[in-house]
Amino acid sequence: MAETVLYDYWRSSASYRVRIALNSLDEPYRSVPVDLLAKAHRQAEHLDRNPQGLLPVLDIDGERLTQSLAIIEYLAETREKATFLPGGATERQRVRALSYAIAMDIHPVCNLGVVSYVMANSEDGETARRDWMRKFIGDGLTAFERLLDHPATGDFCHGDRPGMADFCLVPQVYNARRWDVDLSACPKLVAIDQRCAEIDAFARAHPDRTPH
Repeated sequence: MAETVLYDYWRSSASYRVRIALNSLDEPYRSVPVDLLAKAHRQAEHLDRNPQGLLPVLDIDGERLTQSLAIIEYLAETREKATFLPGGATERQRVRALSYAIAMDIHPVCNLGVVSYVMANSEDGETARRDWMRKFIGDGLTAFERLLDHPATGDFCHGDRPGMADFCLVPQVYNARRWDVDLSACPKLVAIDQRCAEIDAFARAHPDRTPH
C-alpha cells in the first residue's frame, strides 16, 4: 500500500484540521513541510500537487486530495473508525454548518494571501494586520459562540464526542490566541477547546509539535 503523505505547514489552520482527523483515526502518515513564508507553495513543485498553491495536500489510498474539509469527509466515508459526522441528515447538516462557519467564513479572510495584501496596502502594515485579525477572528468566533447555544451542543460542538466542527474550531482558537483576540464573550467554545486539548489526537496535531 502506498505511503500516506501530508504536505503541511505547521501554522496552517487547514493542515491542522487534517492532522487532527488523521490522528483521531491513528492513521500513520509522513509530514512534508511546505514553507508558506518562504513561498514554497507558489513553486512549481507544489503547484504540480495543487494548482491552487494551497495546503494541505494529502496523498492517501493512491489518490491525491486537496481541501481540508473534503479530505476530512473522505476519511469519514472510507474509514470505519471515523465518527467525524453524526448519523442523521439534520445532525450532519449542523456539523457541516459549524465547520463551514469557520473554514469558509473566518479562515478565508484571515489567510496569508489576504493579510499580506492588507499589509502591503497600509501605511503601518503590522498594525493593520493585527487589527484585521482581531476584528475578523473576533467577530467570527463571537457568532460561532451563538451557534453553540443549541440543544445539540454537548461537551463538544455537537454532542459528547469530538467531530469535524471541533477539528475546525481548535485551530481557529489557536489563531485567536496568537493574535490576542478577546474570547471573554465565548465561554462555550473556550471550554470545548480546553476539552479537546486533553485528547491525544488534538495534542499531537498542535503546531508546537509539528515539523516546521
